[in-house]
Amino acid sequence: MIRGRRIAFDYGDMRIGVAVSDPDSILASPVTTLVTKSHALWDQIFSLLSEYEPIQVFVGRPVHLAGHDSESTTKAVLFAQELRARFNLDVMMIDERLSTVSAQRALKSAGLSSRESKSAIDQMAAVEILNMGLEILSHRAKTDPRA
Repeated sequence: MIRGRRIAFDYGDMRIGVAVSDPDSILASPVTTLVTKSHALWDQIFSLLSEYEPIQVFVGRPVHLAGHDSESTTKAVLFAQELRARFNLDVMMIDERLSTVSAQRALKSAGLSSRESKSAIDQMAAVEILNMGLEILSHRAKTDPRA
């Protein structure tokens, strides 16, 4: 796998969770939660991209458990396309069917309710998306050394 940071976005109608990896793509860490409808959204994303200088972006692709797309899928795909167009970055969509559920469970086991920690849930969902993306890249690197 090529060395460099990756960044992940968990896109939602209200909030966007953000997570970033270390340069060796070993550790995924929560970064922030952005307000989707903020007038400063794209400036904030630009600032994050400038700070972390990711070589790749992962965006969660929300699909129903049965695997078919939803209205949320369309919105996340449009967000990914806008990221690609604005910043000329390699953007990969990641199936995030269970990322939010997994994040909620992790925070609940840490003693936080989902009501108390909506922002943290979005960030942890982005961590889950980032970990899934890193796992895909790692698998590809093992099967194709050029990846």
